[in-house]
Amino acid sequence: MNLKRTITSLFLLFILFQAFSQNVISWKFSLQDKGNGEIELVADATIQQGWHMYDSKIPDNGPFPTALSFDEIKGAEAIGDFHAVGKQATVKFDDVFGMDIGTFANSAKFVQRIKVTDKTNFSLAGDVRAQACDDKSCTPPLPTDFSFASADLPKTVTVASASKEPEAGTPIVPLEPIAVDSSATAVAKTSAPVDSDVLWTPVTEELKAFGAGNDNSEASLLSIFLKGLLWGFAALLTPCVWPMIPITVSFFLNRNKKSRKKAFSDALIYGLSIVVIYVVLGLLITTIFGASALNTMATSAVFNLIFFALLLVFAISFLGAFEMVLPASWTNKMDSKVDSTTGIISLFFMAFTLALVSFSCTGPIIGWLLVDAATQGNYLAPTFGMLGFAIALAIPFVLFAIFPTWLKTLPKSGSWLNSVKVVLGFIVLAVSMKFLSVADLSNGWGILNRDVFLVVWIVLFAILGFYLLGKLKFHGDSDIPHVTIPRLFMAIFSFAFAIYMIPGLWGAPLKPISSILPPMSTQDFKLMDKSISQKFNDYEAGMAYAAQTGKPVLLEFGGHGCVNCHKMDATVLADDRVKNLIEDEFVFIVLMVDERAKLPQIIEVEEGGRTSKLKTVGDKWSYLQRHKFGTQSQPYYVVLDHEGKPLSPSHAFDESVDNYVNFLETGLRNFKK
Repeated sequence: MNLKRTITSLFLLFILFQAFSQNVISWKFSLQDKGNGEIELVADATIQQGWHMYDSKIPDNGPFPTALSFDEIKGAEAIGDFHAVGKQATVKFDDVFGMDIGTFANSAKFVQRIKVTDKTNFSLAGDVRAQACDDKSCTPPLPTDFSFASADLPKTVTVASASKEPEAGTPIVPLEPIAVDSSATAVAKTSAPVDSDVLWTPVTEELKAFGAGNDNSEASLLSIFLKGLLWGFAALLTPCVWPMIPITVSFFLNRNKKSRKKAFSDALIYGLSIVVIYVVLGLLITTIFGASALNTMATSAVFNLIFFALLLVFAISFLGAFEMVLPASWTNKMDSKVDSTTGIISLFFMAFTLALVSFSCTGPIIGWLLVDAATQGNYLAPTFGMLGFAIALAIPFVLFAIFPTWLKTLPKSGSWLNSVKVVLGFIVLAVSMKFLSVADLSNGWGILNRDVFLVVWIVLFAILGFYLLGKLKFHGDSDIPHVTIPRLFMAIFSFAFAIYMIPGLWGAPLKPISSILPPMSTQDFKLMDKSISQKFNDYEAGMAYAAQTGKPVLLEFGGHGCVNCHKMDATVLADDRVKNLIEDEFVFIVLMVDERAKLPQIIEVEEGGRTSKLKTVGDKWSYLQRHKFGTQSQPYYVVLDHEGKPLSPSHAFDESVDNYVNFLETGLRNFKK
């Protein structure tokens, strides 16, 4: 019954998400023969009443135009531009953008002319993106996919003369050069010639000559190990694990009444089995997916939405709506294995049973820990995270087996365990917002800006404070005759944290939690903006501008879902010394490796003995980082000259402002030489 409730809840959540993400524009695609070997891809749009969509031809600095992009085009080639036909757009002056903008209401038709060169191998796939607005809001320009094969061609189509198609391994085509200021609205185009071959040339040997830079891989492993240790101790206090400590230790002592030494050795083997199980889990995940794939998944919009939904379900379960348990047949099978085996194998199956029984409480913690480890860019990070978690989980079983009299001092199971579960539910609910934020940033939806995120957290931790004071009750809670000292201090912390976040609604940096919050650039209202005034989001454009101005380049590889990137922006790059130095002496280029905007055309590159396809802007910048600099972790900073060669060691995550200033000044001195 519990499993059915869980499945039903997940299904309803999926339906709600589908309803939320439904676009107000519906599309129908077709192919029409236009003679002489040419066809038209026709895109008919139906627009909901009260909404309007934009034309395909919009002036610079305007709203998002209706646009078409191809993922695949074989046996054909596109001719001309994607444009509206039939009904003319209604052109009006828009006060917000300060320009004349064409819009369509109710319906619109767009076409793209295509020349067919090979009917047999004809294949067409891509998407159309359009933004719709009403008087109050706008939808994000979500893609609507289309695909056609040879069988979909009109029967009357003839074949036009074939033109030369680009060969595999075509050099990378730079995006339109765009410089973005702090308001993300000003656009400046550069026209200086850029030698892409030189700019994309690998410089790994030059970087080695400077030294490794601030390689923080060991620090990252230590950090994720300590996080695993912390969350392992937190998991001990959950209702799924705490009661198992006295039960399991008593089992060891009872089955070895005549030998305390044997009881201790059994508990030690049991603890080691727990460590082995979770470490193997971390190793398997890393081996199956690989470090780069894990990092890609961790910054993927789809993955983050799925994980947000799962954490939301876990949080609702912790708050008492329903009980999430694994199928009883699994735990029964493990119990039978324990009974039918002896020695070390029996103890291993006991440890495995603990992992299964405690899953409903430890599942979200383990999942969050693995996702956090995946973003570290280190192959061993998931393993180290699981090692810390397992050690913390195993310690009490070994200690209480050595000192069995301590069992009498343990608090007995009771309603306080349900309170721990509810508190964990609030924390999981707060954490789930982080994953929704990453998906929002990757897709550019703009539904969870920094101030909205802060409002949700402020409300959550304020409600948690009232709960800890006994002002709220959830299913399974008992009456609280008086507030205990631990609950009082936790309530004080919860209220204090909520109040601490309030200034963030007006732009306060909130440095301790800046790595979790959406970037300051998404804030609607800021009393003081300390972001860098001008930066480029295109590599070639920034390099061309640097050549024009005679300044060196500060290149950053970051990500919308990169926690440490946001932390560096809020703590180090917002410091006046760093900010002024960058604005006065450097051309700043920031490339997001998880940017989901599609490239004008798919780029094929040779990498590791195989052909890779770069479809999004993030794919392109991720490949640039791997190909040119031989690394894939973010944040990653390097100072370059006008030929794309490094001027100093690279720099990674480091919250020391002095170290970052030294990194910049070293590159600047070498550039002036």
